[in-house]
Amino acid sequence: MQLPPLPPLGTDINALIPIAGMATGVLITAMLFLGPVGRAIGDVIRHWLGGGRRQPQALPGELDELRERLDRMQHQLSELAERQDFAERMLARVRNDRGLPSGPDVAG
Repeated sequence: MQLPPLPPLGTDINALIPIAGMATGVLITAMLFLGPVGRAIGDVIRHWLGGGRRQPQALPGELDELRERLDRMQHQLSELAERQDFAERMLARVRNDRGLPSGPDVAG
């Protein structure tokens, strides 16, 4: 009994074509889901499921809270600027009174 001949070694082009087609399909699908089209589809799904809705009274309250926080931060920043100016004036006065040597000119 004689065995059939062994297939030739190497890559069969007929096997590569479907693999390349599947890889191309995976890339196109990934670009679709991860790109702007996928985000738009996700937004539509969230809207349909009710996840995109917000309570109308919640947004103005959050906005007021953010404005208050911003006002507090601006106030703190102005206080820090005043303290820095005061410290610079005091250092300049001490330098002039005691005759301390001036440092390198940082401003250029």
